[in-house]
Parts: sequence; structure tokens; C-alpha cells
Amino acid sequence: MRSTNHLVLWILPALAALLPGADPRLTSVDVFTSGQDGYDTYRIPATVRTAKGTLLAFCEGRRNNRRDWGDIDLLVKRSADGGRTWSKAITVADFGPDTIGNPAPVVDRRTKTIWLLLTRNPGDVPEKQILPGLSGATRTVWVTHSKDDGLTWAAPADITPSVKLAGWSWYATGPVNGIQLRTGRLVIPCDHNRRDATRRYSHVVYSDDSGKTWKLGGSAGPDCNESTVVELRDGSLMLNMRSYAGKNRRAVSISRDGGLTWTDPVSDDALIEPVCQASLIAFGKGKSTLLFSNPADTTRVNMTVRLSRDQGKSWSVSRTVHAGPSAYSNLVELKGNTVGLLYERGDADRYERITFARFPPGWLAGR
Repeated sequence: MRSTNHLVLWILPALAALLPGADPRLTSVDVFTSGQDGYDTYRIPATVRTAKGTLLAFCEGRRNNRRDWGDIDLLVKRSADGGRTWSKAITVADFGPDTIGNPAPVVDRRTKTIWLLLTRNPGDVPEKQILPGLSGATRTVWVTHSKDDGLTWAAPADITPSVKLAGWSWYATGPVNGIQLRTGRLVIPCDHNRRDATRRYSHVVYSDDSGKTWKLGGSAGPDCNESTVVELRDGSLMLNMRSYAGKNRRAVSISRDGGLTWTDPVSDDALIEPVCQASLIAFGKGKSTLLFSNPADTTRVNMTVRLSRDQGKSWSVSRTVHAGPSAYSNLVELKGNTVGLLYERGDADRYERITFARFPPGWLAGR
């Protein structure tokens, strides 16, 4: 019986590799499954790898329904084996019936501290009421941190006065990883609406003192929204943004002063999008390769990862991770020349689960 079991364990991966489209180098595991553990829906993934190599998978736990407002808590799971297995969920922030979410984590290389920026609003107030910003409830900005590899988290602190202007209404951090520049500066991609024109802009916030204080950087727009940021080889920053310009393409802006000012956004014709969040990271030795993930379609399907060897000027390689319903995602570099992707997916619906996929960069090119 034992030898039979060993034969089954050996032959199943071989059989799977023969199935149409199957590739044993792409593996995945569900991290959060909607409807389980007291939450109706899990949404808005973000991930980082800690200084110790632990993977953290953040998301919003939406208690009663899938709406963007209501009783929403911020959760995290940990993986010590590169995303193959995951811990039980840890509650990072819970403000009772209020909404707390939009996770934007970053790891400080100097102190090993994990910083996490979040946004909060009353749970009974939807986005459409906050966007005009005429009166009443608004969005506030919060920060928490962990010094024990994500096991415990400090009580969230309100940093709204430092990073939000009086003329802004809606505000969102991330949702995606932040970065640390070669200078040591921590940078978090964000977005906001202005009350005067109710138009959408992307922006960044930053810290030059290892997360002790946070300041407001520059904005890019209009008609830009959720963003993801990367440092290029020459030290400039690239902000890749969800766009409402009506072209179903991502918008891109460049900063040459650490995020204090940004160029006018331009569309990247290669990056089709359904107006959705996406992820961009620098990968490999010297961080010379860029990887980008999003649902590459005009609707939220076809989760795709693309690769650029020329700092985002072109995207020479791409491959579908999940052809079906999919939405938000976050890439992460793993040990051993491996890529991780935490993303929303399903069979009939894009918010059925949050899945973690692993693959080598060579898988993207089919080699």
C-alpha cells in the first residue's frame, strides 16, 4: 500500500503536466476563501516579504457582504515556506462597524520593521457619498507596524493631517506594496479626489525617518486612481496608475526627485486594463527586470503577468496565470529566483477567493 501511494504521488504531477495548458512550474494555493471564518467576502490583497523571509498576505475581511463599505476588518496571514502553506488569519485592525482597509505594506531594510498604511471611514457611508466631499463623513489615513515579523501589530495611529490636504475628499492607500528607495526613503502609492472638481488623482506619501513620520509627496493626474510604484535603474520613480481616461490602458508618470513631483501621465498602449488595480515590481539582480500584473482585458478576467527588460518601455513577455474572472493583485519577489502573485480570482465570480501563485520568471516565456 505504501509503494502504491508513492507511485500515485509521483505520477499525478506528471499527468497534470500533460493536461492542456498545465505547467508544473506554476503552482497555487488559496489563502482566503470567501464565506469562510466569519466573513462574507475577502478582497483587496497586498503582500510583502519580510526581512526574515516570511511572506505576509493582507486583505480586507468584509463581514456581512461584498460591498466596499460596511463592517470591514484588516487581516493578515503568514507563510514561512514561500507561500506553500499559510497560517490562520491575524486581525491587524478592527474598528467595529467601520471600514478599515486598503492595505499598503512596506518593509524597512534598516530597522526590519513592517509598516502598513490603511484608510478608514464610517461603515454606513458609501464611496459615492464621500467623493463629492461637500460635508459629513470622509476618509482618514492610518498607520500601524509590526516588529515581530507580522505576528502582532501596534494600535493604528491617525496620520491624516500629515498626508491629506483640506481640499481632498476620497483617499485610498495602495492597495499594493510600498517600496524603499536606495536612499532609504519609504514610498507608498495612493490616490485621492479633489472636492473642487471631484476628479481623480494618484499621489504618494513618504517617510525619511524609518516610518516615524509620514509626509505628502506629489500628485499625478487627473483621471488617475489606484497606483503602484517602482524605482528604476537611474533612481527615478515610475508610477503606474489605474486610468479613467477612457482608453482602457494604464497611465504612467515619472518622478526624478523621489516622488515630490511627477510628469504628466501618458497611456501605455501595451497595458490593457478594465479600469482596475494592478501591481508593478522590480525583480532580480540589480532590480533590472520589471514585472506587471493585472486582468489584461476590458473586463475583469485574464489575470496576466508581463515582463519588461527595458525599464517599462516595452513588455516583451506575458503569460496568463488565470483566464477566468480575476481582479486585484500584488506581485512579490521570493527566494530562489521565484515570483509570487497574490490575487483575486474565481470560477464563476472574481471575488470567490484570494490565491497565491508561484512561478519562475522563465515560466512567463514558456521555457
